[in-house]
Amino acid sequence: MENNYLSRRKFNTKILIGAFGLGASHNLFAQKKIIFKKEIDWFDAKDIGVEGKGWTDTKRYFDRLPSKAEGIVRNPVWNLSRHSAGMCLRFETDSPNIYVRYKLYSERLSMTHMPATGVSGVDLYAEDGEGISRWVNGVGAEEQKVDKTLAQGLAPGSRRYTLYFPLYNGVDKMEIGIEKDNFFNPLHPRKEKPILFYGTSIMHGACASRPGISFPAILGRRLGRPIINLGFDGNGIMEPEVASLLAELDPCVFVIDCLPNMNEKSVSERTIPLVKKLRETNNKTPILLVEDRSFTNTSFFPSMKLHHQKSRRALKKAFAELVYSGVANLYYLDGDNLLGRDGEGATDGSHPSDLGMIRYADAYEPALRSILKQF
Repeated sequence: MENNYLSRRKFNTKILIGAFGLGASHNLFAQKKIIFKKEIDWFDAKDIGVEGKGWTDTKRYFDRLPSKAEGIVRNPVWNLSRHSAGMCLRFETDSPNIYVRYKLYSERLSMTHMPATGVSGVDLYAEDGEGISRWVNGVGAEEQKVDKTLAQGLAPGSRRYTLYFPLYNGVDKMEIGIEKDNFFNPLHPRKEKPILFYGTSIMHGACASRPGISFPAILGRRLGRPIINLGFDGNGIMEPEVASLLAELDPCVFVIDCLPNMNEKSVSERTIPLVKKLRETNNKTPILLVEDRSFTNTSFFPSMKLHHQKSRRALKKAFAELVYSGVANLYYLDGDNLLGRDGEGATDGSHPSDLGMIRYADAYEPALRSILKQF
């Protein structure tokens, strides 16, 4: 049971005296402050178990694809699979202060249109008195080794926390720290079947300002389900090699949202083989096919509108053919309203801002709720 207390002696506990961190960390961009004479118990994420991994046989613990995928999938897909998007750590504690230290895989800490808090940062959520998971605080990264106070001066009481991992960077090591002698209960990965998201940079997390605001993470909280994020920046193109890997997993729903990286021809060629590959091992698992979002400035560029129309027409045709051929539990989500209709949901017309991520989740949620009620 999740609420069973596990002795710290099961973990490699270390004490850090004179820890360094971020003071007054209820501010995401708080200034550094030295905290003296603090004794901290550290818990390794690998000992607790990370939620959001589809495979256990990974080359690095925090990779998203199995080690055998190297050399099978294209190099860009493999390199992107080293990112920890969608992974999280769950625990319960009554510590008034929470600390984090981790080592990043890549020295690229931010991107032109995505801050270090989203690319390389971590994000802490906690359940409130009504069991609703709410944002607590997050930290970014100024270098590959991060050692910070994540939350300081928390209200008294024990509560459940979720720590979301970096979206566009990988993790070599992750530890969570609490004040010595406070209660700590590791919440191991849930046993429920996850929602599996396969798609593009938008699925990957671009351009969320922090990991917890990516739309798969939002949906995981709203629906109370584990998630697996297999978004691959610029490379969500329904490749047969990736389809074969997806077919190895047993989620509660497959979400296929690849059109932003595809065109009419590739959609026509690859949608049906992808679905049939999934059906070889997942006879009844629901599959949700999602159209591409409309660029927020589509009304000014006729070529964009034509591109959307052609890709969507190809996806609808493939969907109809699959249903006609007897493929069951296949669902479809229109893309027109994924970013809203006011033109304000994206950073660059394509990639959602935080507002756009919320709108994506709002559009997805009714469809997924309806599907999950049936299974």
